[in-house]
Amino acid sequence: MVFSNLIFLYLFLPLCLAAYFLCRSVPAKNAVLIVFSLIFYAWGEPVYLFLMIAAAAVNWGFGLLIEKRHKRVFLVLALVLDLGSLAVFKYTGFVVENLNALFGASIPVPVIALPIGISFYTFQALSYTVDVWRGDVPAQRSFAKFLLYISLFPQLIAGPIVRYADVAGQIDARSFDAADAFYGATRFCIGLAKKVLLADAAGKVAAQILDGSAASATTAAAWLGIVLYTFEIYFDFSGYSDMAIGMGRIFGFKYPENFRLPYTSRSITEFWRRWHISLGSFFRDYVYIPLGGKKKHQLLNMAVVWALTGLWHGASWNFVLWGLYFFVILAAEKTIGEKRLRRIPTILRRVGTMLLVILGWNIFYFTDLTQLLQHFGLLFGLLGAGFSNAQTGIQLVNNLPLLLVCAIGATSVPQNLGNLFGGVCVQGGKRSGQIVYACVTFAFDAALLAFGEFIFTQSNWLLVALMGQNLYDTRYFR
Repeated sequence: MVFSNLIFLYLFLPLCLAAYFLCRSVPAKNAVLIVFSLIFYAWGEPVYLFLMIAAAAVNWGFGLLIEKRHKRVFLVLALVLDLGSLAVFKYTGFVVENLNALFGASIPVPVIALPIGISFYTFQALSYTVDVWRGDVPAQRSFAKFLLYISLFPQLIAGPIVRYADVAGQIDARSFDAADAFYGATRFCIGLAKKVLLADAAGKVAAQILDGSAASATTAAAWLGIVLYTFEIYFDFSGYSDMAIGMGRIFGFKYPENFRLPYTSRSITEFWRRWHISLGSFFRDYVYIPLGGKKKHQLLNMAVVWALTGLWHGASWNFVLWGLYFFVILAAEKTIGEKRLRRIPTILRRVGTMLLVILGWNIFYFTDLTQLLQHFGLLFGLLGAGFSNAQTGIQLVNNLPLLLVCAIGATSVPQNLGNLFGGVCVQGGKRSGQIVYACVTFAFDAALLAFGEFIFTQSNWLLVALMGQNLYDTRYFR
């Protein structure tokens, strides 16, 4: 089950909200969230529900042992089990394939379905255990409360990666605030609109171009495809983060921000401070700094972190290359120095950063390295395919409105307009104004979603021309 699924939107979420707000005490509300979170996780793959519960039980138990006896062996065992479980499900096939290629063996490649959200809840469990070891947080005595932390469905499938310290107090005590609920609903609708109206529309066209035959492609089409994919991956992932943060706020949880307009960055260093913030801070605090950080072997530590960052996103060499690609750029920026980079005009830094990001997404998209090299050749006109043709021109014209909307949506313009409208509504700090603002925004977003659904169901040629393509179900990272 995903957040854009109609069953989730019109059945699961309303029932969950109704049951939640019918309960008066926090323990009862927590019980409702646990039950619905387990149902959410078990919806598509009930077998893996036991894996998640087992992961929660193991880390909860080791947390208590670590706090009581403070022996490193318990920490090591917890990390081995957490990372071992992740490795078995996510990387077994990858390892076997490479062993076969390296030694000419014919070991059968196991086909293991990847449990939904395993990368996210494993990292959350791991961070909790390490924080207990460090003495940063006390061990949670209640297994039910810890299970709620691990399984809470808003942030289960696509983050953000929430640390126990961020929500520990909110698990025990939360207050209902109408303004928070309206904000959460509005934030959820904004994220849903990002996902359904922008990410899905951009993703369909991007897939048609990028997965097409290289022989029939052109340089302009190659750039169009990868630019659309650049927008798809941003609006898809940031949309899910918005929905998670919004739903969390409705239930009384304040999750950390995961995106801060990354496509407006002036350097790759700044980009990674704005993109998937929770993952970046995780690798910084639990890998980079323990390895030595800036104090010793900084470049080696950075290389390890970025190789692992790439591998975390998928079991394929292109993801490792993607991570190392950004390591090289970040190392170069550190060598040049921030002061020297600032001498370059801001517009050139923004354009250059976006170009590097787009080329990075090219590496990210193609798991087949041959296809990756072919597409790089197309991007730079090295395959003799020509710059453009009539088909490319039609694709560009049909999707130009979508490109413009995505480009504007990735900047601070929508946020500034929302703040301006919100400022007028809440002038003087009146609660009624806040509610009006939230309701109007909610209604506007709902209208957008209805409009998008009309496009999908009716396939009206005029609306399709305006919006680019029909909507479709897509996926975030492979």
